[in-house]
Amino acid sequence: MSAIMVMRQAEDVNDLAAALLHVCKHKRVFTFSGELGAGKTTLIKAMCAELGVEDGTSSPSFGIVNEYEAADRSRICHFDLYRLKDASELDGIGFEEYLDSGDHCLVEWPEVAAGRIPSDAVRVQIRVNSDGSRTILLDV
Repeated sequence: MSAIMVMRQAEDVNDLAAALLHVCKHKRVFTFSGELGAGKTTLIKAMCAELGVEDGTSSPSFGIVNEYEAADRSRICHFDLYRLKDASELDGIGFEEYLDSGDHCLVEWPEVAAGRIPSDAVRVQIRVNSDGSRTILLDV
């Protein structure tokens, strides 16, 4: 299933996160693509809040992965692969084990790990429009 949504205001991100998690309630791996500043991290933070993460969330740009605890005590793994040169850099962190864990895995800049992302992952692409709105393309 593919879907297109337009987010006109930054405040719409919470509704988008809730809708995405509702529609994809049985999915655990999500990838997020888009240019710098498109809103990937903002959407992931909103998804974490929707899942009940109470501690602060931040982009794991330097650590590659941050782990959070959801309200149901499950784990959420947030990856930022922006600084990686190639997929071999994922070997030392057990990337595939995370993806196979059954935990929510939210992956920014998945292009570097394209061959390692499960085929059933939810792919979210965010495009910035000339008026500042965002077009969200979902491939579920």
